[in-house]
Amino acid sequence: MGQEIDKQKFDESDFNKFTLSLKKETAYLSQLFKQKQFDNTQFIAGLELEAWLIDHAFEPAAINEAFFAKASSAYLTPELAKFNIELNIDPQPLKNAVLTTLEQDLRKHWQSCQLAAQQLDAEVMAIGILPTIKDSDLTVENMSNMTRYEALNEQVLLNRNGRPLSLHIVGKENLQSQHYNVMLESAATSLQIHIQVPQDKSVAYYNSSVFISAFTVAASANSPFLFGKCLWEETRIPLFEQSVESGGFKAAADGPLHRVSFGSDYCRESLMECFAENIEHFPALLPINFNSEVSKLEHLRLHNGTIWRWNRPIIGFNADDQPHLRIEHRVIPAGPTIVDQIANIALYYGLVHYFAEHQTIYRQLTEFSIAKDNFYNAARHGLHAKVKWIDGNTYSLQHLFKDKLCDFAAQGLRELHITDSDIEYYIGIIKNRVTSGHTGSFWQQAFVKQHGKNMSLLAQQYFINQNKDKPVHEWNLEID
Repeated sequence: MGQEIDKQKFDESDFNKFTLSLKKETAYLSQLFKQKQFDNTQFIAGLELEAWLIDHAFEPAAINEAFFAKASSAYLTPELAKFNIELNIDPQPLKNAVLTTLEQDLRKHWQSCQLAAQQLDAEVMAIGILPTIKDSDLTVENMSNMTRYEALNEQVLLNRNGRPLSLHIVGKENLQSQHYNVMLESAATSLQIHIQVPQDKSVAYYNSSVFISAFTVAASANSPFLFGKCLWEETRIPLFEQSVESGGFKAAADGPLHRVSFGSDYCRESLMECFAENIEHFPALLPINFNSEVSKLEHLRLHNGTIWRWNRPIIGFNADDQPHLRIEHRVIPAGPTIVDQIANIALYYGLVHYFAEHQTIYRQLTEFSIAKDNFYNAARHGLHAKVKWIDGNTYSLQHLFKDKLCDFAAQGLRELHITDSDIEYYIGIIKNRVTSGHTGSFWQQAFVKQHGKNMSLLAQQYFINQNKDKPVHEWNLEID
């Protein structure tokens, strides 16, 4: 979905041509899997960070075109809304001091973003949901001036036969809203963690990513408020799922498979199962015809980019054009600070490696339906969620972190040959956060409880604390 397209209106022939190309590429991809043609050498770490452009009232600033002109960086790409940006950094081998390297790179690019925004009398902020965002901000006037977003908006509504997108979240408070566009999606920003994996380990790492999603979403929760309502610990989850709610073909359109979802099952034999599900269950939204070779997989990759599993398999290409497999872990929100985000990355890499490599010990990983229930329970209740563990018993997530999960993450990082100093520092941040229970979501709710439901004041103090760059578990509730 990062690529621009040159067409907004489509007719039946566009869909027919696209579907034909998609079928050919899906068949070709199946052969790549069977012949083991994917890069099988090493693990690669990568990330994408979505963030907010804000004005001095700590409200959304719809200035992305001017911002990109000032920043002039190949590492930045537009998002759906004019007040969101996406920052990418160079992938790194997942070993040694990679976490320190990721922090240094992210910090360098973030500082460049800050400078570009400040030249426009604005700022950048990393937070899952900006507390000051209003329903009235989510209009097509604030949609980025890109054909792909205009086309996406039109095709989602056509897929829904013109029915509005209905938002209904039941949490600590209740929220209902209706939109005749997909701009609800732009109210949520995330830290998307990538891991390139050898083909022969890809199923284990995909399934492990699914299994640990409950743990990572709870430990990183940073999105409790939307439109002034206190909802879930990580409200991004129901918000994004409902913001582009669109199902499969014809009678299946209102069925259990949706474009934003936890997925339908673990993979059994290969990640090809996800791509087969893509073509079997989801109609094309953006039928662009590239007139490219089947081996480029451009139609398949575009189609995959319009299906947002919380753990999404991705096909990429190395510098020598050899295809590789990545897993994109999408459950973690943006913020609160750079060091918190690197700690969240460390937690993911440690846990995903540990459970992928120790399946002989943990062969009884919870069945998919339980992992799914655990995930939504964790998104709603955070570290206080009660989840079913692999022994069949139910524990609070905070207990599991203290008793097992932090140690498992540290062991996983050691097995990846991450430096001891990186492990101690970043997993130490996670330990302090989960032991105290002071996630970003906790801090926001505690601040509102003490100072009242003033979303502007909340955003202001959050911004001040973010720029002090202390981990969120060290934030106090005072007003600077």
